[in-house]
Amino acid sequence: MKKYKIGIDLGGTKTESILLDQADREIHRKRITTPRKHGYDAILRSVHKLILDTIHHIPKGEKYTIGIGIPGSIDTWTQLVQNANTTCLIGRPLQRDIEKLLGCRVRMENDANCFTLAESLSGATKGYCFVFGIIMGTGCGGGICIDGSVRRGRHGIAGEWGHFSVDPYGAECYCGNRGCVETKISGSGVGSAFFEKYKRHLRMHEIVQGYRRGDSQCASAFNRFLDDFGRCLGGLISVLDPDAVVLGGGLSNIDELYTLGVERVRHYAFHRHIKIPILKNKLGDSAGVFGAAWIGTDE
Repeated sequence: MKKYKIGIDLGGTKTESILLDQADREIHRKRITTPRKHGYDAILRSVHKLILDTIHHIPKGEKYTIGIGIPGSIDTWTQLVQNANTTCLIGRPLQRDIEKLLGCRVRMENDANCFTLAESLSGATKGYCFVFGIIMGTGCGGGICIDGSVRRGRHGIAGEWGHFSVDPYGAECYCGNRGCVETKISGSGVGSAFFEKYKRHLRMHEIVQGYRRGDSQCASAFNRFLDDFGRCLGGLISVLDPDAVVLGGGLSNIDELYTLGVERVRHYAFHRHIKIPILKNKLGDSAGVFGAAWIGTDE
């Protein structure tokens, strides 16, 4: 029997819910601000309330599934949240606590995995077998989808490309390592490096604008970003050799990634004539919440 599907996309600044009917038609959506005060308990309460509000839109007696995307992952062994950039979630039994409050089973998955699944089923990489999805925004994450199914790995960290250390002398990452991919090609990483070198506080979109205007400092920082993007993604492609790569997050809107950035990827990949399409997402910031809804049906 086909069921209604509830998806929750828990982000650092906003939390979004969606309700899909049995034919995957959207029938309700709501977005709220993620609590920043009172830590874990406040987030737990807000997610619980958002789910209850969404359930009210399901016809009485109809069955439903619940999937939740989080900015981290669930440790396979302890069932606790790990590697979350919303750090108050780390070490907490978020899935178990929500299930206890609701009295039913939920599926919980990394937000980059939800993004990759959504783009594979209904977005830019629909029709490709082996997809690597990348979220480039304030942070940087990745996910793997093969034959329409997310690959989680033995420890639940498959695709965690953002925390692969590429520079042992690079900036310190919140994960404890230095020179992680996230410190090189996320918006926060590029902005921090720019301030460290030039003592100017600029956000990523301002650095991009400066590059396009001919600002020499912005041009230097942006070219460094493109080179790091090429090296990091070229190395990834050399290891995984996926059928397609899809980019999401705010930085995926930088047009130069699909021209100059792709040239750098080709330079650093082990195969000099890679034909892997590197695609911009089609679902925008809706990918995460759709993916969460579909994750909930994954048995």
